[in-house]
Amino acid sequence: MPAYKAPLRDFDFVLNELIKVQEILPSLPGYQEASQDIFSSYLEAAAQFCENELAPLNRQADEEGCQFDAATKSVTTPVGFKAAYKQYCELGFPALDCDPAFGGQGMPKSLAFPVMEMQCAANVAWSMYPGLSHGAYSAIHAHGTDEQKATYLPHLVDGSWTGTMCLTEPHCGTDLGLLKSKAEPNGDGSYTITGTKIFISAGEHDLSDNIIHLVLARLPDAPKDVKGISLFIVPKFHQDRSRNSVYCGSLEHKMGIKANATAVINLDGAKGWLIGEPNKGLACMFTMMNAARLGCGMQGLGIGEASYQGALAYARERLQMRALTGPKFPEKAADPIIVHPDVRRMLLTQKAYTEAGRALSALLALQLDIEDKHPDADARQDAADLVALLTPVAKAFMTDNGYHAANLGMQVFGGHGFIREWGMEQLVRDCRISQIYEGTNGIQAIDLLGRKVLMDQGAKLRKFSKQIHKFCQANEGNAQLAEFVGPLSKLLKEVGDITMGVGMAAMQDRDAAGAAATDYLRLVGHLTYAWLWACMAEVAYAKLETGADAFYQAKITTARFYYAKLLPEVEALKVSIKSGAQPLMALEDEHFAF
Repeated sequence: MPAYKAPLRDFDFVLNELIKVQEILPSLPGYQEASQDIFSSYLEAAAQFCENELAPLNRQADEEGCQFDAATKSVTTPVGFKAAYKQYCELGFPALDCDPAFGGQGMPKSLAFPVMEMQCAANVAWSMYPGLSHGAYSAIHAHGTDEQKATYLPHLVDGSWTGTMCLTEPHCGTDLGLLKSKAEPNGDGSYTITGTKIFISAGEHDLSDNIIHLVLARLPDAPKDVKGISLFIVPKFHQDRSRNSVYCGSLEHKMGIKANATAVINLDGAKGWLIGEPNKGLACMFTMMNAARLGCGMQGLGIGEASYQGALAYARERLQMRALTGPKFPEKAADPIIVHPDVRRMLLTQKAYTEAGRALSALLALQLDIEDKHPDADARQDAADLVALLTPVAKAFMTDNGYHAANLGMQVFGGHGFIREWGMEQLVRDCRISQIYEGTNGIQAIDLLGRKVLMDQGAKLRKFSKQIHKFCQANEGNAQLAEFVGPLSKLLKEVGDITMGVGMAAMQDRDAAGAAATDYLRLVGHLTYAWLWACMAEVAYAKLETGADAFYQAKITTARFYYAKLLPEVEALKVSIKSGAQPLMALEDEHFAF
């Protein structure tokens, strides 16, 4: 497996030429010092850490996995993980985009997201330890009391403590209304928490001094369903270093991300403290869950990039047959497989999905910065609406495409891709979970169509559509961009028409929305990527007029590939959406098997 190299040139293109963060960040209070030079220095430091420390650990850590000691109920992470985490903390990365009031560096998410991508590409299992901790930080920062913030945030910010999110139970995953964990008040402001949680990423390990579990449980008189869920802070160790009654019962035996401790967590009368209002825990947890969903998208993006780099290096070196148009390297025994059209199809698919995903992640990161800091309330709301609309797209579309890219990378290697030593099959296994956890991609699709589009009668979608329409109008007479603007404008109108059609059908039969949801999310994903590729082509054409290097011509060529070979998927999606729910619901339950 070739060594991972951080795509710093593409980060620079996306941040400074496409999204133009430096035209916006200086106007946001607190981000005035986040200059292009600061961005570059942070990204270079993160690249060195990921390339030199994380990536070399990845394959061996997959082989070794995490070790559970049943006697002590403790977990040991693979060799090198603890040292890497210590160095990560010493470099200050846990504090990167955290509040300076609690020891954070106050940098924007526009910087934090590329750092996250590099970690996911280099070693996704390792990246989940600090990733979950940042989610816990965000939830406590948003919903905790002043005392809770003072107690927990400085330690989460400096990395000496880590965090988890404890939602899932053996009998309930997505439907959290079924959870059984109980919280009994102790009369002193604390609660006694009892229950079992499963699939808890980074639930037990040896990287930090303490682990702060955020646990969903029910109060004694809580309403049924999700209206009666509360959120509690349950530390592994109390302030006096005494052990809390929250223990790892076992580790899951998984397909991938074996170097991350996915734990069964038993709460046997553990002491916890309510965060936020009683029975409002799910709303509090969504602060963490939405961050985790974007983090899943970054996992798909990072693994797609790592697989592309491996496949590209292999395709340039592996000799196999001659080009159909005649030998390209007559001095060699055969041509490198990169000359073959089908290999190029696979490489370009990886490249097109990965680079568009990177543009989407940068767009969303900047919107999060605007939502957090912009002095104008309307600008903050517009940013929040765009993030809400595109979060399920980022989670599902980016992970579906990342998994596809990882499979293509393995295919480029042929038989060697199926062999563990090359590392390509690990990327497939590691990426597969990203389509499942933090709400399966089917749930993301229902969230997009049901909650983010139909529930507000398409208001958020119309805001987004206006941005795309504005781009199309501005470039209507641009001959260079005609090959992109025409199809993009047509697709934009079709998405609007299909949305209205699904909405009307759902008024008569709610199954119509459920049947259309997955195809609909992919349709909106393609609309988003098509727009971003058209925007990237616009920037590239302008640069080529100044005599810029071949990097920009490659952007235009890849945009053409996306429109010619990947965007046509929307034709099948439209047909499938319009077929409605009947083909799915007509078969009687007892007829699924005989």
